[in-house]
Amino acid sequence: MSYFFQIVVSGIVVGSIYALAALGLVLVYKSSRVANFAHGQIIAAGAFITYFLTVTLAIPIFFSFLASMIITFFLAMSVERIFLRRLIGEPIISVIMVTIGLGSILDGLIYLTPFGSENFSFPTFLPHEPLSFGGVSISWTQLVGVIITFILIGGFSWFFKKSTVGISMRAVSDDQFASMSVGISVPKVFGLAWATAGLSAAAAGCIIGNITGLNFDTLHSFGIVVFPVIILGGLDSILGAVVAGIIMGLIQQFASGYLDGNFGLFGTGDVMPYIILLIILLFKPHGLFGIHEIERV
Repeated sequence: MSYFFQIVVSGIVVGSIYALAALGLVLVYKSSRVANFAHGQIIAAGAFITYFLTVTLAIPIFFSFLASMIITFFLAMSVERIFLRRLIGEPIISVIMVTIGLGSILDGLIYLTPFGSENFSFPTFLPHEPLSFGGVSISWTQLVGVIITFILIGGFSWFFKKSTVGISMRAVSDDQFASMSVGISVPKVFGLAWATAGLSAAAAGCIIGNITGLNFDTLHSFGIVVFPVIILGGLDSILGAVVAGIIMGLIQQFASGYLDGNFGLFGTGDVMPYIILLIILLFKPHGLFGIHEIERV
């Protein structure tokens, strides 16, 4: 039974990180109806900026974490302003192709640095001894990562429900033309959505890097892995991203824990998210919490 609960704890840890990483994709899609395929590279950039500030400039990791979120906030805003704002009104496929191109450019830039080809790890700042409860253990790094993740998700939820800017972003996601008619600047909202997505991506990258280590391939692959998460939860639902992240994390861990090594199967945890993706697209293409819009002809 302790093995079962250990898998549940591991699933919640992984799922909460998925939720935070998926949040950025949901924010961009809610405001502009665009899927950002460069999201994984922004996650990696946030993690490596934190590492550079912590190790090279000797800034305490807490302040490095906050600084990387701010830097990535403005980095993502600049990407939207320079490359994507010019494409407002263009076919969605054109915008998607630009995000794919941006991902390739960021890949190349990061590979030109030592961060693209080597493994790194953050300096240890938490106790090594894990916490144990009834045979179930969780490391301090995982526990702090989960706590920070849920604090950030709670902060984002409050921001979109209560703040004026957040309400404006929700209005634009519902109806751009009606939003413009009441004086909301749609281009500015698009920029803020990308910037906020960059901020959440940096936070996710830092947490992932502290738990798994800093490897570029591992970090930017999260940008692809979270696509099944947002499809499951609903492309335009923040609540869906959180719930689907936890569900996907649990499914992955149970698949790895009970199927790997049995029945001649290996690597089921890596494949399972995409199997879930296909099933959801077949039977519930709008996800668990997505909005099914009916357009009048």
